[in-house]
Amino acid sequence: MIRSKKKIGEILIANNQISETELISALEVQITQSIRIGEILIKKGVITDEALYSALSEQYGIPYDARPEFNDKQGILENVAIANLKRNKIAPYYVKKMDLHVATSDPLNFQPLDDIATLFPDYTISPVICRPEEIERIIINHFGVRSEEDTSNMFNELEDSDFDLLGGSAFSETEDILDMANEAPIIRFVNKAITEAVQERASDIHIEPYEKDLIVRYRIDGILYRMHEPPKKLQNAIISRIKIMSNLNIAENRLPQDGRIQLKIGKKDIDIRVSIFPTHYGERVVMRLLNKSDMSFDLETIGFSKEMLVKFKKALDKPHGVILVTGPTGSGKSTTLYSALTRLNSTDVNILTVEDPIEYQLNGVGQMQVNTKIGLTFASGLRSILRQDPDIIMVGEIRDIETAEIAIQSALTGHRVFSTIHTNDAASAVTRLADMGIEPFLISSSVNAFLAQRLIRRICPECKTTYKPQAKELSELKIKLSSLKNGKLFHGKGCEKCLGTGYSGRTGIYELLPISNEIKKLVVSNADAGTIKTQAVKEGMQTLYEDGIRKVLEGITTIEEVLRVSNT
Repeated sequence: MIRSKKKIGEILIANNQISETELISALEVQITQSIRIGEILIKKGVITDEALYSALSEQYGIPYDARPEFNDKQGILENVAIANLKRNKIAPYYVKKMDLHVATSDPLNFQPLDDIATLFPDYTISPVICRPEEIERIIINHFGVRSEEDTSNMFNELEDSDFDLLGGSAFSETEDILDMANEAPIIRFVNKAITEAVQERASDIHIEPYEKDLIVRYRIDGILYRMHEPPKKLQNAIISRIKIMSNLNIAENRLPQDGRIQLKIGKKDIDIRVSIFPTHYGERVVMRLLNKSDMSFDLETIGFSKEMLVKFKKALDKPHGVILVTGPTGSGKSTTLYSALTRLNSTDVNILTVEDPIEYQLNGVGQMQVNTKIGLTFASGLRSILRQDPDIIMVGEIRDIETAEIAIQSALTGHRVFSTIHTNDAASAVTRLADMGIEPFLISSSVNAFLAQRLIRRICPECKTTYKPQAKELSELKIKLSSLKNGKLFHGKGCEKCLGTGYSGRTGIYELLPISNEIKKLVVSNADAGTIKTQAVKEGMQTLYEDGIRKVLEGITTIEEVLRVSNT
């Protein structure tokens, strides 16, 4: 290692990453806090972590790898203890002949590298600077919960005596499940399923019993994939382990039960909602995974076009009125509402919500959980919120006329109200409210906008490629050949990173219907949803399908995906 004589601040200035003024300001903070200058600059938002570690690479003469790829064809890393890697924040990840690359974020900490050299005396140890989250990714993906272990081998270890090793007493929610690699096979399987689901970006884990089979499926980007088939005889043991983790009654198997698991996977805080449902062939389990560490709520990044985002922000900024987000379950409505609240959240407003359930905790927002067992419904919760001097109110869902009436009256008395309602498109939300019993003149005078949305899968960036669509296909979809880049569209070929699907991640498509004067007239005259939609399109409303086709032309998604989720 050849260390540069330049200090890290000097390198950052030379690379035009910071100014001298910003360095002086950071040095003043360092005097009182005694932390490294790079950490201070990152906390201040002056530089990115990538800029810092690139500068450290230059300072110490150690290569920097922004996205290290694991490669151990020789299998020499199989027995490296995960506890040591987590404690020392290093990760061996690349073996080529007799050279072993080790990722580190702290080149001054020599001891962990020396420990690796002791474990592999015949190999040359080559340190590589990586960001801490990349090191964490390697540890989780390649050393966590015996990731290299074949599931069938895990079950082969089971003996009759293992069936009572379901976790002992209560599950500790503070325990990192990556540290539980040596537990009984049933425990390891449940941990493996959760860890694997998080790695694959799954939103749900389904454990489904049938007459002769037990099937485990993950919902990834809205689609269910079969992942494991444990032996049927292990069904009760697996479900009992999940009940213990959820603090549920393991002796009760006739009634539905709902629970919650909070745990860590590496540095990620995972919140899991558990639903147990009795069926003819045993209890069925669905676990909804909420990754609190990776979630961000930003209107700029959830899929709005620039034009639609401007219109939606204009509706958000009105001093009073209702905004209703519509769509089926799992269409991203909660994310849109949380993003809207995050944008409006400040020290001079009082934001209160009533939700079922509270999916994410928002700093600075008072959130109430519905509890129908004690009579705390959306309507009663909303009525109580109005006595808390709110400026902005969010109601998780409008399900009945009582909740709808209180929400609309709140808007008419000067509050901003956000909520969701289940309809297929924006215009249908008008008739849905009318069907509930809300007077049309109240709808027209209180609602600022209706927003319909769906989630569509993104084309996997790793295997994205172009293809030439047939003229008949374009004609049926009313897409002009001149609108295509070089006469081609995009799709994913399928690769290991996207499980062969050609898709990775999701984004939203939207249909925003602001309430104009003409729309108000139609609402008051009890016009049907089709008439209202026709007028909105005349005024420039982009439908869900049209927004989807725009994303097809931009290479974000495919025609098949848009047709799957929208009405043409």
